[in-house]
Amino acid sequence: MRLVNETNPPSANPDAGQRAAHAEAVACIARSYLASFEQRDVAKIAAHVSSDFVNEHTSALGSGCVGKAAYIERLPDFLGDMIELRYAVEKLVVEGRNAAVFYTMTAKWQGRAAVSIRGVQHLVVNDGLIVHRTDYWDSSTFLAQADESARETLARFGVTG
Repeated sequence: MRLVNETNPPSANPDAGQRAAHAEAVACIARSYLASFEQRDVAKIAAHVSSDFVNEHTSALGSGCVGKAAYIERLPDFLGDMIELRYAVEKLVVEGRNAAVFYTMTAKWQGRAAVSIRGVQHLVVNDGLIVHRTDYWDSSTFLAQADESARETLARFGVTG
């Protein structure tokens, strides 16, 4: 049995269709952006962001930048350190022009240490481009996996990575 709101059936609300299409467009941009990192192509990654892109990190080890040019300048070092980089999307939530992408990032840090880090990226999309990204991830998880001396120190605090 299908229930329909008699006072506002879906066919009588054209805005609902537009909102759904907009949400799908934002979701596609978010998925495409994270998938582009696997290709290791700076131009393809940067094609997803606006000229005034704000790249923000909440992690103690992360550092942000402002502007597409600054982002492009930093990407080669990040990609060089994160061999076999992959973001697996666990969940994607879209509200308006905001996307919350829950992910697991895997890579080989500097080709040596396998890392697997869960996090969330809050992406703000405007006119088909990402204008702001806030990345939330745990530095201690990364350090426990990537650095042996850090792993020993963090283990004393119960952090095992």
